[in-house]
Amino acid sequence: MTTPQIRRLWSRLGQVAGLTVMAVLGIIDLRYGMLQLSREGLVLSLVRVGLAVATARVWLPAYPQNSRRLPSLALLLAAASIAVTVATLTAGFGPTGVWGFAETCGLLASLYVVARRGAPRSSVAAVLALGLAVIVLPLRGVVDDTYVIAALLLALGVAGATTGGAYMRFLDRGREQALATMRAEQRAEFARELHDFIAHHVTGIVVQAQGARFIAEQDPQRVILALEQIEQAGAETMSSMRRMVGVLRDPDAAPDAPLTPLAGLTHLDPLLAAFNGSGAPVAHLHVDGDLDGIPVEVSTTAYRVVMEALTNTRRHAAGARSVDVRIFRGPESLFVRVTDDGATPRAAAPRGQHRYGLMGLTERVRALGGRFSAGPGAVGGWVVDAELPLDQEAAR
Repeated sequence: MTTPQIRRLWSRLGQVAGLTVMAVLGIIDLRYGMLQLSREGLVLSLVRVGLAVATARVWLPAYPQNSRRLPSLALLLAAASIAVTVATLTAGFGPTGVWGFAETCGLLASLYVVARRGAPRSSVAAVLALGLAVIVLPLRGVVDDTYVIAALLLALGVAGATTGGAYMRFLDRGREQALATMRAEQRAEFARELHDFIAHHVTGIVVQAQGARFIAEQDPQRVILALEQIEQAGAETMSSMRRMVGVLRDPDAAPDAPLTPLAGLTHLDPLLAAFNGSGAPVAHLHVDGDLDGIPVEVSTTAYRVVMEALTNTRRHAAGARSVDVRIFRGPESLFVRVTDDGATPRAAAPRGQHRYGLMGLTERVRALGGRFSAGPGAVGGWVVDAELPLDQEAAR
């Protein structure tokens, strides 16, 4: 199971737990006095039950960050709650000791969600309105000193929910900034590879053109061969340039880079030799299929997948003795799988440390139209899988 899937699972479990708590509190509300049997009291009780259910409409859905709709819904909810409180007081109902625990829970949950996900400016008013709605809730059920105590306790709950939401918002923002930095680095890496690839092929084209000029009079047949090679190199360069430029979304993310050899599938042997030279575990390379003619961006991405997987094995795979690197070229895709026999489950990363290397690989593979996953293997160890389409024009 991938990290996003685990995150969604925990989110669903939290929603189910929240709904369960609200249901239990709602039963307590009805059992201990919130339900009034008179005509007016029954109508008001049903309105209060409906209001408690309506709070789930605010805190239950998964809102995007800086949502503008969320504060608006929260303001409507807070206004309705305050209006019901005022109506309860003006209707002349005596204190019942129960003011709506389910609604209180829903309002606090809404407060947390607004503080975390709402648009910054409009969320201030929504937070204040929700806080007021929560604090005045006890007026429906208690009076005198009991209300003061209940209001103070609820004020602490309001402060806790607001602080918790704001703190998680801060963490989310830091994570988004780190991901944005990682994406910029990936774009810069693509730009460097594009720079290197074009420089390599253009240099070859120039050399072949110079050679053809000198042999033109002596062996015209060789000139034709040189021209064919120049045409092939030029076409490959233009094709790869179009594909890589399509990946680059930020034109300022391509810094001036020195000319360095491209690291691709042909460099896997030196990579594994360097890995094996640093001690256990030992890596083994298995190649199935012809690796010639693979698009340069696919080749370099496959190399990065193997390199990152080996690095993570060295850092995190406790007790691993061997690593298998398998490269398989299919009719339409290149498949990369790296497995180790380390302990499972792998120890969690220290707090505050995120696997941005794997996130970067995910972004890079998806940019090429492929699929990437990393997680525990079915029989132990850790498995990194990548599928990269060979026809990049069709993938885009």
